[in-house]
Amino acid sequence: MLSLFARLPRIHRALIILFTVLIAIALALPDPASLRQEKSVYEVGKAYSLNINPANLSADKPSSPLAQLSWQKFTVGAGESAAIVFQRAGLSSRLLYQLTTSGKEIKDQLTKLRPGDILEFGFDAENQLVQIKRPMSSYQAYVITKVGDDYQGEMQSKDIDYQYNYAEASITSNFWNAAISAGLTANQIMELAGIFGWDIDFALDIREGDSFKILYQEKLVEGEVVDRGQIIAAIFTNQGDTFKAILDDKTGNYYDENGRAMKKAFLRSPLDFRRVTSNFNPTRRHPVTGKVRAHRGTDYAAPVGTPIWAAGDGIVQKSSYNQFNGNYVFIKHSNTYITKYLHLQRRMVKTGQRVKQGQTIGTLGGTGRVTGPHLHYEFLVNGVHKNARTVKLPQSKSLTGKAKQTFMANAEIRLKKLERYRELLAYN
Repeated sequence: MLSLFARLPRIHRALIILFTVLIAIALALPDPASLRQEKSVYEVGKAYSLNINPANLSADKPSSPLAQLSWQKFTVGAGESAAIVFQRAGLSSRLLYQLTTSGKEIKDQLTKLRPGDILEFGFDAENQLVQIKRPMSSYQAYVITKVGDDYQGEMQSKDIDYQYNYAEASITSNFWNAAISAGLTANQIMELAGIFGWDIDFALDIREGDSFKILYQEKLVEGEVVDRGQIIAAIFTNQGDTFKAILDDKTGNYYDENGRAMKKAFLRSPLDFRRVTSNFNPTRRHPVTGKVRAHRGTDYAAPVGTPIWAAGDGIVQKSSYNQFNGNYVFIKHSNTYITKYLHLQRRMVKTGQRVKQGQTIGTLGGTGRVTGPHLHYEFLVNGVHKNARTVKLPQSKSLTGKAKQTFMANAEIRLKKLERYRELLAYN
């Protein structure tokens, strides 16, 4: 047969092969009737029932009983104890006793409550208490769970992620209002003032046109911003002078771009700038007489009772009263530096007592020869009065060696990041 096929002309052999292939393809195709039938199985816009095996939908593991609890939330009111909150929740004092005797940690969490604290109670289908939650923050809660006939407590935390954010402002009225307008929280504003508080007197030396730029962290839990983190880098311009501060992750302190410590031996202002009533007065008139005159110290007008801070570490040289100074405190910081605080309402330190920078040493008043309440503050260097707002202050220990090199490299990166965020804000 093959020899007969071979003797056929070439064109005939090619045609036979072609027809053979076409027949094979036709035999492999599905029956057209079956195609028409398949097409008519499902029609657009028509509902069809589905055959579902319920066994295929069951989970390998049963869901946790804790996921099926019903919850009630109670806020602790003024003067309320756990017993009152339990009573409001319809729970017995016997149950509270059982809980508080389960362990010291559980007892502390249920008995050391403050107004505004929250307790959440989880009940099962039989209305039995299974779990208690006391939120400690947006990402942390103390949880008490029933295990058998007993209760166990533990601190539970959600994962925290971080992202950067940016804020800036130019001051037109005062620093606080500008910072609020920039979206900063009260804690961030005080943190920013604290970072630059050794270089700038935020009570008296803020002027119109001053500005700041900051890069800070935000805390995220489950994709939601729940809190503000630390300031990572900041730039503050005050009366034409620009100060830069960058966080050092290793020490937790702030340094300038060259590794010099922002912290100094003395605060520029010995009281909270928010309390000062004349913090935007370029003429610096005397808060009592209203006159502009030479003065051996700095006067701060603020409400009576405003806390007065020690400007630096030292020993109380004198804590006393006389008819001129009223209640006064002198602090010796070294053989070189002395600070004086006059006209206090009350003194809170004694002669010979050692004090720390920022410690409250008294409260503002109007004692002695004055016509109105204010703090008179003096800063002496080797017995000579100096302007506390401009005198060069000794620094804390700055970075050196490898630590300095590492910090400066990181500082450059963070300042560039701050600038990129500024450009993004300007673009948007």
